[in-house]
Amino acid sequence: MVRAAALVAGDGAKLQAILDSMYFKEIPDFELIAVISSEREAYAMKRALNAGIPAFVVDPELFPNNTSHSMAVANKLKDMDVDLVILAGYEQPLGVIPYQFKNRIIGTYPALCPAFEDVDGDVQRAVLERGVKVTGATSYFADGDGRVGGIIAQRSIEVKVDDTPETLSRRVLEEAEWKLLSQAVSLYCSHKLSIHGSRVVIEE
Repeated sequence: MVRAAALVAGDGAKLQAILDSMYFKEIPDFELIAVISSEREAYAMKRALNAGIPAFVVDPELFPNNTSHSMAVANKLKDMDVDLVILAGYEQPLGVIPYQFKNRIIGTYPALCPAFEDVDGDVQRAVLERGVKVTGATSYFADGDGRVGGIIAQRSIEVKVDDTPETLSRRVLEEAEWKLLSQAVSLYCSHKLSIHGSRVVIEE
């Protein structure tokens, strides 16, 4: 059984994708034992509690810097004996966490990496401004800096002529990120992911 914790913030839409997959038993040998939020009032906390998942807050404002905050989160994860960390809307720097959980942090990015990987701000606005015809999302293992490391899978989304950053962001989330995040966690729990250097291979 893989013991997982989700790091969250905001409305918890990505967390809900994991909770739904749990409800429909789509992820084998998986247990979400905790949700950790950087925001006390995050709606993600309510989603967790409604699903009966213990939820905790590690408020970055209570720490002198990002490093000490990330150390507190890492210590909380280790104290709970977590096997897998899921990034479900978490926006704080990961700091030391990737060193404590190497190749055990899974997240999604709202573009087909490496495209738009270094955008500082609204990714879908940058996509529209560049005139891209096809975008999408990427599931990945976090690297040592907490950024997109080994790519697990990608899903493409057509950019429509009348798209706005808001409509495109919503479609990428609902049609790509939600599916990719649950799929990546399922593959991990099924022991179907192997890492060769910077390349992730999905085993049959």
